[in-house]
Amino acid sequence: MTTNPTQAASTHKEHATSQSAHELSRLVARTVEIPARGTNLTALIDLLPATAPLAWVRRGEGIVGWGEVARLEFTGADRFDEAISAWNHIREHVIIRDEVKLPGTGAVAFGTFGFSYATKNPSVLIIPQVVVGRRGDTWWLTTITTADEPFAHQMNLDDLAQDLEPVSIPGAVTFSAGSRSEDEWKGVVAHGIELIKAGQLDKIVLARDVVGRTDNPIDVRHLLGNLAVAYQNCWTFSVDTMVGATPELLVRTEKGLVTSRVLAGTIQRTGDDETDTAHAAILAHSSKDLEEHEYAVRSVADALRPYCSSLNVPETPFVLHLPNVLHLASDVAAVVDSSAGATSLSLAKALHPTAAVCGTPTVEAAQTILEIEGMDRSRYAGPVGWLGADGDGEWGIGLRSAELSATDPHQIRLFAGCGIVAASDPASELAETFAKLRPMQSALGERVAAE
Repeated sequence: MTTNPTQAASTHKEHATSQSAHELSRLVARTVEIPARGTNLTALIDLLPATAPLAWVRRGEGIVGWGEVARLEFTGADRFDEAISAWNHIREHVIIRDEVKLPGTGAVAFGTFGFSYATKNPSVLIIPQVVVGRRGDTWWLTTITTADEPFAHQMNLDDLAQDLEPVSIPGAVTFSAGSRSEDEWKGVVAHGIELIKAGQLDKIVLARDVVGRTDNPIDVRHLLGNLAVAYQNCWTFSVDTMVGATPELLVRTEKGLVTSRVLAGTIQRTGDDETDTAHAAILAHSSKDLEEHEYAVRSVADALRPYCSSLNVPETPFVLHLPNVLHLASDVAAVVDSSAGATSLSLAKALHPTAAVCGTPTVEAAQTILEIEGMDRSRYAGPVGWLGADGDGEWGIGLRSAELSATDPHQIRLFAGCGIVAASDPASELAETFAKLRPMQSALGERVAAE
């Protein structure tokens, strides 16, 4: 029997929390409304310090945070279950004083999870000391601390914010092959196609990495600012060492409503509007891309169905226009079954990995990725986002992303992947990865002016 790498047994358990269970049972979160800090796309990001910034921002709205009240790390096949259990314990005991009551207020944690049980890097939930959020015209400030600390009552953002260092630029950047050379990766894709034609798989998603090296230490805020401006329709994120702008929403839960944006099927943009319009029409009628998209949508619907009382799956996808590529996209909507007790994180666990980032059948595709891809994906293509004490939250798929080195401030590892079906061509898939690497490569360049 084939073992699913995302569920396989493991001896690794939760470890390395910065606080004891007793201390985490005594957290206090207080949220107050604050004056608006601006309306441009980087208004939230501009508040962040250089050290370990946390961010989840789209079109200038979302939440950012800094400081660590607690850091919970999880490894192995049980990483999701242990994270769910730990957060349930915290939210059952945390004291919340929330004067705003919007998604992202009260106690929240930012998280990023490994794609596979086999990754060497831990999945993490980080409870920040300070959170600033914006939704529409409403801005808020949350402080989180233990019950016996006066910090939670100090609710002036200007007092809490550090003296921010100017955002630094990375300087010249050189890129080199990661785990596989370009020719080696095309060979991996060819092998995947052979397995599909042999009937062992219907689809497999194969990824590759590229290593960047910068002249100056990398300032995450530089990357976040550029991504937030250039990719406004994506969710710009920074959690632990992961940073990116994902176009794909794995799951959002808000007051019983569930949303998931599925992307599968891609074509490069040319920069010429007339040509791109023609490409969009080609994509919308491409049997290869429609087949790939159907697998992805079906996997999401099948995963959500046990937890939902109703489910709306679009019959046909739409074409999502991004600056670098065009995607086939479908927005799946559902209503949570109140008896299921599902949270945003438990639904993220149920959905991961989707066919859009793994393949079909899931178990066989995940095993094959481990066997032939030739790299550790780490937290690339895993869930990334946030969740609140009410269980609601937003989790994207960690795409158009990069991983900062924990030991070398000049090094960054970029990722890109492609859905492979029987009609795929290795050279075309390699070309697609260049388009998907472009957001992070561009983010390392000159600063883009905010609107």
